[in-house]
Amino acid sequence: MKKVAITTLGCKVNQFESASFASSFAQAGCELVPFAGKADVYVINTCAVTGRAAQQSRQLIRRALKANPAARLVVTGCFAQMAPSEIVDLADSPLCIVGNGNKHLVVEAALTERTCDLSVLMGNIRLKREITPLPVRRFSGRTRAFLRIQDGCDNFCSYCIVPYTRGRSRSLPMEQVLEQTAVFAGEGYREIVITGINVGKYGLDLVGGISLTTLIARLCRDFPTMRFRLSSVELTEVDDRLLALMNNEPNFMPHLHIPLQSGDNDILARMNRRYTAEEFSRTVTRIAGAVPPAAIGCDILCGFPGESEAAHDNTFRLLADLPVTYLHVFPYSRRPGTLAASMNRQLPKKIKDQRVRRLRELDRTLRSRFHELHFGTVRQVLVERVHRTSGLLQGFSDNYIPVRFEGDSRLKGTIVPVRLDRFLADGGIFGTAVQTQLEIISRNR
Repeated sequence: MKKVAITTLGCKVNQFESASFASSFAQAGCELVPFAGKADVYVINTCAVTGRAAQQSRQLIRRALKANPAARLVVTGCFAQMAPSEIVDLADSPLCIVGNGNKHLVVEAALTERTCDLSVLMGNIRLKREITPLPVRRFSGRTRAFLRIQDGCDNFCSYCIVPYTRGRSRSLPMEQVLEQTAVFAGEGYREIVITGINVGKYGLDLVGGISLTTLIARLCRDFPTMRFRLSSVELTEVDDRLLALMNNEPNFMPHLHIPLQSGDNDILARMNRRYTAEEFSRTVTRIAGAVPPAAIGCDILCGFPGESEAAHDNTFRLLADLPVTYLHVFPYSRRPGTLAASMNRQLPKKIKDQRVRRLRELDRTLRSRFHELHFGTVRQVLVERVHRTSGLLQGFSDNYIPVRFEGDSRLKGTIVPVRLDRFLADGGIFGTAVQTQLEIISRNR
């Protein structure tokens, strides 16, 4: 029995793919062990979306080589796709590098006795026209499952390396999506996060007029006790059909995460984002009006080349005046091979860090405002764990509010109606279950 250690950097798609590796290794009779220990096989699913992610990928490769020089090392993911020769230079002994388009070969490459063929395992991601099939059984230690329905991106934003490392947009056929969902339902999951690299493009490469909204409608209908949540969707892909579905389907969670990146029109144009700040404002206002309980999150990229103080202020003011719930804020990271990497007026780290801090402070304000708005209301909370220090149950509401409340640990993995009461001293939200524990356990099981 071989001992296999897997570690993952980056996005939810990578996490889904690593869960598929784990399922296949377990099926092959391998023992899954922590990455920090000694193993016969190390699998590193890398990321390259930022310079820091690429650095972390290199560090993990060196750590595995040091932990057991005799082990087989398999490196995959976006850093592997972008810089295979750099990875080869890190190792004194042979290793396997598997491209993003061939991740279905990871387990075979890890377990075979043959030397890995780099040309076969890497392939040409630009030529991939079908999504790689990667079935998953379970997500270790997670109450929610990730469901990858799409891969690749055709947008080519000027700062982003992903289209070069993930290839063209490719969709998982609906029947395979339904099959994977049925597996998760059979494993006892109560919530699925629908994910991909550009989820809103789902179905455009499939026959039969399938779209993201037709898929979600089918999932909600076929799995009425499962909660479905979108991981991210582009502003231009939020339409009335999607919002109507969110209103009409009780198991489609009122939560949208929209990558804004900048609130300045000049910067958006330089980023090759296909909307304006005014369009973002109208869309967010429309979402809040159509689905009042909805959480609306967005990504912000600080310090893009040429971003003036005025452009940064435009972003801040836009977000402060809108019903946005939370922000994911990142400093711009120069990625070789992208258009933005060669742009003039690259900003120093000090300025980028200052702007990140300012927007992260705004994030805390927006979260508190949204949470307080829902005090006194009852939301459906999926219990994920017991809080480390307080011993309270902890989970996320349907509209993505983190809640803690008193209850039996047997409620983990169940959906509990909880009244949101007040802030805790550490900024968390305290609530009260509005049904008895026996009623909840009976209803959920």
